[in-house]
Amino acid sequence: MSDFVVSRLDAQNWPFSLEWLPKPVYMVGGAVRDAILGRSAEYLDLDFIIPDDAIKVACAIAKHYQAGFVLLDAERNIARVVFPHATVDFAQQEGDSLFTDLHRRDFTINAIAYNPHTQEIIDPLQGYADIATGILRMISRANLQDDPLRLMRAYRQASQLGFTIEPSTQANIRTLAADINQVAPERVRVEIGYLLASSQGTPWLISAWEDGLLSYVFQNAIHENVLKLTAVDQAAHLISENWSKLGEELQNYVRDTVSTTWLGIAKLACLVHQNPEIAETELQDITYSRVEIRAVITVLRLFPQFKRINLSLREQYFLFQEVGVMFTSIITLALADDIVIEAKSGHNPLLVYTPLINRYLNPDDLVAHPSPLVSGREVIIALNIPASPLVGKILSEIAVAQAEGKVSTVEEAIEFAKQCFEG
Repeated sequence: MSDFVVSRLDAQNWPFSLEWLPKPVYMVGGAVRDAILGRSAEYLDLDFIIPDDAIKVACAIAKHYQAGFVLLDAERNIARVVFPHATVDFAQQEGDSLFTDLHRRDFTINAIAYNPHTQEIIDPLQGYADIATGILRMISRANLQDDPLRLMRAYRQASQLGFTIEPSTQANIRTLAADINQVAPERVRVEIGYLLASSQGTPWLISAWEDGLLSYVFQNAIHENVLKLTAVDQAAHLISENWSKLGEELQNYVRDTVSTTWLGIAKLACLVHQNPEIAETELQDITYSRVEIRAVITVLRLFPQFKRINLSLREQYFLFQEVGVMFTSIITLALADDIVIEAKSGHNPLLVYTPLINRYLNPDDLVAHPSPLVSGREVIIALNIPASPLVGKILSEIAVAQAEGKVSTVEEAIEFAKQCFEG
């Protein structure tokens, strides 16, 4: 085991030379854990603890390699050096020894150290044994209390690593759940984001709610809707199997600067109050961005309309206009809702939404993707009217008529506009 792990942690893989590090120095945390697991990543994320002068060492490395330097915590002497393909954190050792520092960490799997100078692996808390058996075990209850975000982090790491939480650890988390209120909302939101991102996170998101953690974050979540998270994953899988393009859209981020996907939006809609106005306040309190909040409340507001049977072309047109890029989230949530019902009725819910999905995916479909025959300016000139909201309404009526096959040329559209205006 050691030779394999050491080869993965070797300084030749770093973006800087070992000679810049003092003796002793220790690599800790996720990089050591992942090396033992045989996990690799294109982007390196390294953590070092240094007995003295951690900030000074980080500053010298950043200056020499012309890398970015960030002072993370002046009081605790923590600094970050940012390379093009790596982030390296340097922290002052906590306590009078490495062992004291490791004993203050969250879980045993994260309390393994590697000395790059001696190529020695130090594992005082038997973290490797827990890694081998896939168990997430707390070091102590007090350590969880020191930073209550660790309570939530347990579920995230269990999800990402495919581990189980050791029973005593999970029992302690349940009794400490109220402490999550002490954590800044944005820090909790980041952990929830990891769990929302994939189907692997869903069971742990549900478990976090059942263990009392999420009830302090999503105070209006109800058991039925939380369990619907599993149906959302099932719906996403069905959609991906039948329409790969829609499946890809579900994995797209809401915006480049936001780490929530459209699938994550559908899941968030299960965790908040189903009244959009109340949900908006909830999401603001958890510090979600405006674009994420707008997406969730739009999904909540419009997904009941998707469940209506036999929508007219006119109703479909206006629905598509309002939905826009949020179609994938809404159709996934609507399908998930029906999957829950299907378990009782035996009906195939996919058939209900196939026509709408086919329209959305067809760029030439005039109901979902209208191609204007005339512009607002042409309507203004033809009708000799000033620019006003009326022009927009007339254009919408022309688009509906076009989708219904009532008009197909510019001349017919202008004539139809005149009838609308006179009527």
